[in-house]
Amino acid sequence: MSDPRPRIPTIDLRPWLSGDPDARRETARTVDRALRTAGFLLVTGHGVDPALCAAVRAAARRFFLLPVEAKRVYEAKVGGRGWLGPGAEANGYSEGTETPPDLKESLTFATHEPFADPVVNAEWYAPNVWPGEVPELRALCEEYLREMAALEKRLLSLLGHALGLEPDFFSRHMDHPTYGFNINWYPGTEVIGEPRPGQFRIGPHTDFGTVTILDRQAGKGGLQVYTDPAQGGAGWQDAPHDPAAFTINIGDLMARWTGDRWRSGRHRVLPPPSDAPAEELMSLVYFGECTPGTLVESVPAPVGRVTYPPVDSHVYLREKLDSITVD
Repeated sequence: MSDPRPRIPTIDLRPWLSGDPDARRETARTVDRALRTAGFLLVTGHGVDPALCAAVRAAARRFFLLPVEAKRVYEAKVGGRGWLGPGAEANGYSEGTETPPDLKESLTFATHEPFADPVVNAEWYAPNVWPGEVPELRALCEEYLREMAALEKRLLSLLGHALGLEPDFFSRHMDHPTYGFNINWYPGTEVIGEPRPGQFRIGPHTDFGTVTILDRQAGKGGLQVYTDPAQGGAGWQDAPHDPAAFTINIGDLMARWTGDRWRSGRHRVLPPPSDAPAEELMSLVYFGECTPGTLVESVPAPVGRVTYPPVDSHVYLREKLDSITVD
């Protein structure tokens, strides 16, 4: 009888970083197997201090507990910088699912270093907006983003190796990336009210970019991962959780790049559970992306399985971000 759980292994990065050839080969094989099935990994040995994650959460929570009038000063559109209030997003729209708006609030930050092309700079490199009521949040988030950028580079090198490609096959397209960072707050029903039918904290979707690095909290209304029953999967299942691990998943652009050898991990976040309606969770979500203008072309067979038409990374990203915006 097959195991119905999602095939999501935990990878310790320390053997990979040690330089031992046998350990690196085994790590790369495990990564390749996992990304072919669920599109998800758990990663330990990453070197990020858990106290930093906790401090970011504590500062962000102070913001989220402010009155709506105070938060509205920082209101932004999807893909912008600032506060996304209740009802701003419906992630299910990206796959054609007509769900009610997602039951969350977000603080969203991104790359802000100027880009040479003024048109690209205006669209993708706008200044971050930092809430004055929580002045410590900026330094904490900037430190966290430095850690995420370094971890992403290590992961991209591992992914190139797992495909038998050059170590910089992916990372050479990340010299000036437009990474995004969302702090997602999932309050209980005393804040959001009773969920409507078919309403989620985040509706079913796949991420849009290359690699997502998620620091999440365990909860009954938490992350679920989908594996296709037609291909030996189990449908929707609770994702495994390890408080010492980051959850890593592949986005649409990376799946296209690998010719669908690796899956873009489909997932959702459940609404507050009926037996724990006051449950409150917060996720720190780093979205890896390319340098604007990167042409994403499918790796040919035998590595790739499908050949997609080449696509401009940021034309693709803009279309996806627009698709989840609730008017």
